[in-house]
Amino acid sequence: MKLGDFEMFAVSDGTFRLDGGQVFGVVPKALWEKKVPADARNRVLMGLNCLLVKTPAHNVVIETGIGDKFDRKFADIYDVQKSATLPAEIERYGLKLEDIDTVVNSHLHFDHCGWNTRSDSGSMAPTFPRARYYVQRGEWEHARQPTERDRASYIQEFFLAGEGQTELLDGDDEIIPGIRVEVVPGHNRDIQCVWIESQGEQACFVSDLVPTHCHLPYPWIMSLDLYPMETLASKKRLLPSLVKQHTLVIFPHDAEMPWARLVECNGKIEAKPVDCK
Repeated sequence: MKLGDFEMFAVSDGTFRLDGGQVFGVVPKALWEKKVPADARNRVLMGLNCLLVKTPAHNVVIETGIGDKFDRKFADIYDVQKSATLPAEIERYGLKLEDIDTVVNSHLHFDHCGWNTRSDSGSMAPTFPRARYYVQRGEWEHARQPTERDRASYIQEFFLAGEGQTELLDGDDEIIPGIRVEVVPGHNRDIQCVWIESQGEQACFVSDLVPTHCHLPYPWIMSLDLYPMETLASKKRLLPSLVKQHTLVIFPHDAEMPWARLVECNGKIEAKPVDCK
């Protein structure tokens, strides 16, 4: 996708599955299963969508998927399927891992930072050796000492080896020209969406504020969200502006529609698929 002077590529790290009740919260299964069928273990398919952005001066990766540092039990619980991997996808678009200079994590749950690090001769090392990694300070600190409520969502091996290359942010900030972050609390306290802007065009990686296009209705909120009422407030604030500004929206976990534009139809906000250009 061309966005002004930028090139953007929706890149995949495969798929995994989560319990449907976790994914859709208070929405009854009779409703959500019409949109996303569950398997025999009540799990629904989730994409692992990342974004590669080439600017005239930078090569940027937004989110790093689930990685490969997990055992057979983990792969079975979450049905991790590696139809694609982030490093291979980056190489497919003509870049090496060393060419990436900027990595932005919306937050540090295991399905968003898996390729921050890799195994190198038996020890962990940053996957992108020349990159600066950007995450909110509060999220980094929480990931180091999570609560019992969300401890399973964080695997320090996935991100800790990149600490020496990590820039900790304190709120909304510009990362590089044309790429900025905005804190959208709800899923957790310090989750951030990522804005990409060039030549009057813009895109927004909405992260787990709206994990799939099925989560566009305001009450469709994951039970994993620590602050669901703040998720609701963040969605009500952000989504109408995305419609009005004709913003390209990138969903982190939509297995069928990684990006779309939002339209309002009969008072409801819906996703309209877009073609690459």
